[in-house]
Amino acid sequence: MGSLFSKSATLRKGVRITDEEFVQLRDFIYDKSGIFVDEKRKYLFESRFSRRLGELGLTSFTDYIKYLKVDRGQELKQLFEMVTTNETSFCRDTRQLESFRDNLLTEVLDRQRKAGRYELNIWSAGCSSGEEPYTLVFLLLETLKAEIARWRINITAVDLSEKMIARAQAGIYPEYAFKTTPDEIRKRYFKEVEGGWELDPRIRKLVRFMPMNLNDPLALKRIPRSHIVFCRNVIIYFDDAMKRKVVQAFYDNLLPGGYLLVGHSESLHKVSQSFKPVHNAGAIAYKKEE
Repeated sequence: MGSLFSKSATLRKGVRITDEEFVQLRDFIYDKSGIFVDEKRKYLFESRFSRRLGELGLTSFTDYIKYLKVDRGQELKQLFEMVTTNETSFCRDTRQLESFRDNLLTEVLDRQRKAGRYELNIWSAGCSSGEEPYTLVFLLLETLKAEIARWRINITAVDLSEKMIARAQAGIYPEYAFKTTPDEIRKRYFKEVEGGWELDPRIRKLVRFMPMNLNDPLALKRIPRSHIVFCRNVIIYFDDAMKRKVVQAFYDNLLPGGYLLVGHSESLHKVSQSFKPVHNAGAIAYKKEE
């Protein structure tokens, strides 16, 4: 999902928001998405939302809150776009990815081979514009090589933003998406086209994208049981109650022996005691014990 409200946002002239309106809008956002906006970000509400109020012909945030409550869902999609800023890139957090590949992925693949089950299910939660799940495909191709033909790989990638999901499915990326990407990866899996770099369609077919609200328990149940869950740089935007709720959903989804990976600056300390922390060089993962 990326970071909430870019710090570089500048205040635009427009409708002012009162303290009471801020609380009402903040609580509405939390109720619908689980995202909690700190009071320090109040001025960013004015920056992000004033233009939208103008487009709708509204003169106050009170009117906008009323509009949200009677809208049939289209404005809610706009709201989700405004409260999230998606900042990511291919092969982000290299040390964590290398640790995952060399330790956890190897372990899970070996376990599946020994059981005679050549199947691997991965859930990328908060996938933004697709860089993370596609990076996981690169790792699998590099690890399994020709053997991948024997495997049934299922990668399910979800995000709150429908715009980001559409961008991921299109598979065309600008230059900045490669700021953490080895040159050989771009040469191997992308071709330059007008407007950016297009991902090989054979790679795109290996990931199933869908818009999803992690605060929707019924939607969460549609995800196949997973061997591995990635949810990096997402739960830091939730309060403690929402963190516990989402992490429990990941635990319930994971198969015994499966792993949850969160961002390198995130921790499940004080969030969940259900997982066993597994320390490897460069990363910590959380295991659902068998």
